[in-house]
Amino acid sequence: MLSKIQSATTIGIEARPIEIEVDITKGLPAIVIVGLPDAAIRESRDRVRSAIKNSQFEYPSQKITVNLAPGNVKKEGPCFDLPIAIGVLVASGQLFYKNIKDFVFLGELALNGRIRPVKGALPIAMSLKGSAKKIILPEKSAHEASMIQGVEIYAINTLSSVCDFLNGLVSLEPLKHKTMALQNRPMSHDLDFSDVKGQGYAKRALEIAAAGGHNIIMIGPPGSGKTMLAKRLPSILPNMTLEESIETTKIYSVCGLVPTKNPIINTRPFRTPHHTSSDVALVGGGTVPKPGEVSLSHNGVLFMDELPEFHRNVLETLRQPIEDGCVTVSRASSSIRFPSKFMLVCSMNPCPCGFLTDPKKECHCTPPKIQKYLSRISGPLLDRIDLHIEVPPLRYKELTDESCAEKSEMIKKRVESARNVQLERFKQDGIFSNSQMNHRLARKYCRLDETSQGLLKQAITEMGFSARCYDKILKLSRTIADLDSKDTIESTHVSEAIQLRSLDRSHWI
Repeated sequence: MLSKIQSATTIGIEARPIEIEVDITKGLPAIVIVGLPDAAIRESRDRVRSAIKNSQFEYPSQKITVNLAPGNVKKEGPCFDLPIAIGVLVASGQLFYKNIKDFVFLGELALNGRIRPVKGALPIAMSLKGSAKKIILPEKSAHEASMIQGVEIYAINTLSSVCDFLNGLVSLEPLKHKTMALQNRPMSHDLDFSDVKGQGYAKRALEIAAAGGHNIIMIGPPGSGKTMLAKRLPSILPNMTLEESIETTKIYSVCGLVPTKNPIINTRPFRTPHHTSSDVALVGGGTVPKPGEVSLSHNGVLFMDELPEFHRNVLETLRQPIEDGCVTVSRASSSIRFPSKFMLVCSMNPCPCGFLTDPKKECHCTPPKIQKYLSRISGPLLDRIDLHIEVPPLRYKELTDESCAEKSEMIKKRVESARNVQLERFKQDGIFSNSQMNHRLARKYCRLDETSQGLLKQAITEMGFSARCYDKILKLSRTIADLDSKDTIESTHVSEAIQLRSLDRSHWI
């Protein structure tokens, strides 16, 4: 007897329907799985056999053929255990539900018949929105999928419970849709900007970066507070919008990283890859392409400490994600795109020993060693970083200052005010912040008066900024004006933006 069961998988971060055909015929007892399964799926035959027997059902002593259609798509992971088991029970006449095609099944089976959570529940539920399909998921994955309105989702934890439900022995209500309460969230950050002594210039630069979503690099000697500042950046970032949360949660869902207690990512990611990370770990890829750190940082922060210590080829792979806001991973059979709109925050020393700019400690590095160290960061990559600031060492007076510094909560209010202006400005353009403006939008929203034009012309002529750098200064000026609650960009805003871009020419010339 032949049965057909509906399931689904994810390719990249998008869902794709999979039909599972199970045929039971006379022959030596065996189960054969075809349709480009990976090792985890081939091993499911043993899990399915034990789960069926331990759920008090009879496992057929005949030849079982399982086909995962379409046959030209590579399937991976144990998420097809449950639909294969259901297919075997339907084909053997132990399940009698007539409208079995109305359901989509996902779940990994334990040997005792319990159903374990799977990856990609959210994008799969999103793909079923508007259709008449219902989806049966393990409880932990079902709470994640219940964020999508308009899809009937049933949370069931055992194979026997699924069979009882389909045979009409028990009745179940679909999970209620969970409202994505993203607003009015309490701050959950233990780190606060008031902990940082001094460094007013660096704090101002990070405020501008947060307000416009700009990339920033901090250069200074060891112990000046670069890492301390970067780790406190999430405490001043604006709350995520609903669209941003769904985009980010889809990426974490296909990686199996969605927290059980909170089935939606509603705080901006902060990723800190080690400097030994490979290019695949950073931008994504693999035999079956998976998101990398730049995609896991989507709508959040990617912090790269000690930037020159990363391999040169790894750093160069950042250029496309920064510029395009996405990563395209091409394989012989297909091409997959992962979103990667993130804030790049970098820190580095000015030389190998770190004391080139320290007024109190002597640098022993030779000019060739300094040049070799700094040349690990290419000019094109540096051009894509909006703010370049120097973080000087703290003086004793600043370290012992007991006056209360400004708290992150106050800075965040200014940042959110500027972001709200940008959301209103770009509501017809499909972007969220000033840093995401392309050349056309920069020309439209960053108009300068005569004084500002003259100031910018002089800076570009004397400092040799590139055309890309010109756009970066316009975007920075727009962000500074938004923080200043100004509709037009003034010369003071352009002047501050130029100061925040000039550091690269002093070290990399």
